[in-house]
Amino acid sequence: MFTGIIETCGRIVSAEKKGGNLNLAIESEISHELKVDQSVAHDGVCLTVTKVNGNIHHVDVVEETLQRTRLSKLRPDDLVNIERSLRAGDRLDGHIVQGHVDTLGRCEQIIKREGSVLLEFSFPPDYRTMLVDKGSITINGVSLTLINPGEKRFRVTVIPYTMKHTTLGRLREGEEVNLEFDILAKYFTRYMEVYK
Repeated sequence: MFTGIIETCGRIVSAEKKGGNLNLAIESEISHELKVDQSVAHDGVCLTVTKVNGNIHHVDVVEETLQRTRLSKLRPDDLVNIERSLRAGDRLDGHIVQGHVDTLGRCEQIIKREGSVLLEFSFPPDYRTMLVDKGSITINGVSLTLINPGEKRFRVTVIPYTMKHTTLGRLREGEEVNLEFDILAKYFTRYMEVYK
């Protein structure tokens, strides 16, 4: 379990296909603190650390995850948001995040305002029931608050600190992002499907 509060950004050192999987080597300021078998979110995707070598750690991405996320597009020198899993007793500063990406969205518009940046994303309309105004969503692992979500698009406002300390500051219009919808919304939607 995660919170969507990013600890640091990691740099992709290598991305090598191994059968149907992708092995990523990532350099970060916390890599040396990680342990094999530890769960770490990379752009919002929960992955298991398989190897640690100094300031570089390795993870394997399976085919199902490659199909559902943007991780297959990662290349050397790309940056990813990194967050270690929540420990019992930690503050829940963001919201409950599983690290299980639901689908891809696309950045449609970046509007710079005084003191913030407004980001607009499109998403598959099948997920529209999981979005509520002022509800939570995770974008590339970052916990954010929804603004007036519609049938096919939603907006979030991002403060300068988050833009500077996550990969959202490098986001470009037309770029795909990993989306994880709020777990409460997912359970409620499923309940309504089964018991309506």
